[in-house]
Amino acid sequence: SLDVSMDYSIGVMPITVAALMTPKWLLRHLELPPQATILVLPGYLADTRDQIDSAIPIEVIYGPKDLRQLPEIFGKNVCREDVLGRFDIRIIAEINHAPRLSMEDIIDRANRLRKDGADMIDIGCDPSIRWTQVGDAVARLVDLGFRVSIDTFDTWEAEQACIHGASLVLSVNSSNRNAACDWGCEVVVIPDVPGEHEIFFSTIDFLSSKRVPMRLDPIIEPIGMGFAESLLRYSQVRNLFPDAEMMMGIGNLTELTDVDSAGINFLLLAICQELSIRSILTTQVINWAKSSVKECDLARRLVHYSVTHQTPPKRLDGSLVMLRDPKLRPYSQASLESLAAGLRDNNYRLFAQDGKIHLLSAGIHLTGTDPFELFGQLLKLPQSDNVDASHAFYLGFEMAKAMTALTLDKQYEQDQALCWGHLTRREEHHRLERKSRHRHPKGDR
Repeated sequence: SLDVSMDYSIGVMPITVAALMTPKWLLRHLELPPQATILVLPGYLADTRDQIDSAIPIEVIYGPKDLRQLPEIFGKNVCREDVLGRFDIRIIAEINHAPRLSMEDIIDRANRLRKDGADMIDIGCDPSIRWTQVGDAVARLVDLGFRVSIDTFDTWEAEQACIHGASLVLSVNSSNRNAACDWGCEVVVIPDVPGEHEIFFSTIDFLSSKRVPMRLDPIIEPIGMGFAESLLRYSQVRNLFPDAEMMMGIGNLTELTDVDSAGINFLLLAICQELSIRSILTTQVINWAKSSVKECDLARRLVHYSVTHQTPPKRLDGSLVMLRDPKLRPYSQASLESLAAGLRDNNYRLFAQDGKIHLLSAGIHLTGTDPFELFGQLLKLPQSDNVDASHAFYLGFEMAKAMTALTLDKQYEQDQALCWGHLTRREEHHRLERKSRHRHPKGDR
């Protein structure tokens, strides 16, 4: 039931498949109550709003494609734009082994990283060989509007990068701190050996006395090599240097852990937000971390909203919920049985819940866990004489999605893409007219 503080009426259209409604058909059958001020239409019609809005004399809202989601549009959910609109952590995205790449490849990667949310492009040099073209590469990126950092301990490479427009050098310790005074550039200060504070603090004091702008990075260690202790060092450094800029290089976790990167990125960004660590360095070399920059971009926005509003980051935005869905909306068994008993057309409806795929049509309600067996059951029925090659392909495609949804406890909605958070690839909905039994109709809820 829908509990809303307004009067409403429900218009029942003479059609059993909502997805088959066209603007022309809707306008021919729609009867607006004279007191109506807002019309809510199924989400399937949103792509044709230009044909509808001009013909309706009142405000039109395009709701969800699934009726069970209708209460959400009348709820008090936080606006997604409010949640994702602000952040204060900057993302430095590294292009690894840049000297091995062509200039065109470097520019292409930089463009993709910036599109995903990177604020600065880090040029990762090769410690085994001096890159004589480093200045040209930095200058080219700067000319294209990129903010650039250079990742090298080679003082000549760092100097050339700064001369040609780099604005940050990664990294400086006692071995190259004297040279850093002449670069005229901000630097990231790291310890000579993670966990040994004396020389780290000495480098900080030295650069401070020379008025070299800096960010402090105590270095996060991989799991199994002192991760927890290294994490505590960030809190200790923040307490000792409350006004200092800090950076966290998070690749030691995402690249060196056999876990999908999104959750790790989110937790590390949350730590950075609470400790006022305003920049992170990430990379996306290994396959399970291929979308780290985008994940960090979403995570920094979520944690900023959460910390600023002192609220847990739950039910704010599902972009990082990728493997499983935030919420499932199963039908009751009674609802499915009632739907199956009331169908009078030959359109096939598919549902995936309770560990089974359900296939419904007029006089048909088949269930099973194996799409091949389910399709075999269908072909044995006399009503299945409308299953031609294209229809068989369609049902196979949809049942494969349904099987994936059952495997991962995801919500399956026929004719719609499974939700993979920010990785979701939109599927075009091909609206079809009602056909005879021997043609290819698509079903929906």
